[in-house]
Amino acid sequence: MTLMPSQIWLIIGISLCAIELLVPLPTFLIAGAMGLAALLMAAIALLLPIPAVQIVLWMIIAGMLAFGSRRFIPKDSVQLREAGQGITLTEIPAGKSGRVQYEGVSWRAICDDPQISIEARQQVIVLRRQGTTLIVVPESWLEQRI
Repeated sequence: MTLMPSQIWLIIGISLCAIELLVPLPTFLIAGAMGLAALLMAAIALLLPIPAVQIVLWMIIAGMLAFGSRRFIPKDSVQLREAGQGITLTEIPAGKSGRVQYEGVSWRAICDDPQISIEARQQVIVLRRQGTTLIVVPESWLEQRI
């Protein structure tokens, strides 16, 4: 069974959109943008049969959609209150990054103390934000300091 290019784009588009909707760690709308671009390419592939041109056009459309979707991701300090609480989704190894769920959104996070690792599913305190990375400490760390 041979699939037509439009069918391949349709499968890719549906898969990427499903990843955006079903994966518990949000992909910050990137997978969704790539999926929508692939769905659009399924229609364009019927008119434009050259695979190399299809791929380049898909990358351009996906890039524009991803760039346009960035405004839907919370960035300002009104959305991120100082000293809020979150929960780790993955382990945060000492000196490395992991994922934290904060206000219903998954964020990249690092521990403020590079000597401490934080287990998954642990409560953390969000101290501040650097770009799209949260600086956190485990809740127990603050209790030890008091």
